[in-house]
Amino acid sequence: MNFDKYASKGNRILNEIASEFGPPENSDLSARLLRSTLHTLRERLTVEESFHLLAQLPFVLKAMYVDGWKYNNKPERIKTIKDFVRKVIHEDRPVAHHDIQTAKDGENAVKAVLKILQKHVSQGEFEDILLTIPGDLHPLFGKEPVKS
Repeated sequence: MNFDKYASKGNRILNEIASEFGPPENSDLSARLLRSTLHTLRERLTVEESFHLLAQLPFVLKAMYVDGWKYNNKPERIKTIKDFVRKVIHEDRPVAHHDIQTAKDGENAVKAVLKILQKHVSQGEFEDILLTIPGDLHPLFGKEPVKS
């Protein structure tokens, strides 16, 4: 097993996120945003959908996704972008408030992470995710909101 290959892939993903959100040299911020977004997403998904996503994540992100996971059979009731972003910031406590100054900054950070994740996971998997989350969260994935 070549762990350098996996580390290299992880670093490429962090660099992609940093370039999308900026500043490009801040891989620590990118890693924290990625971890917090993955954790918030997994709390919103069903266990079954989490396993489907987990199966497609690049190897290095799988560990990040499951770190500290105490799964629940019922997804957390995160219904709005504001709630999702608030949860991402809470996941990155106590430092997120230094990096994310406004709600719009938080939304842009989450959008950047999800945009890059969509490059590394099948379109079909993200379509399945969109079917399981409230339509108001769809803009975070670069899609039009869908009213329930």
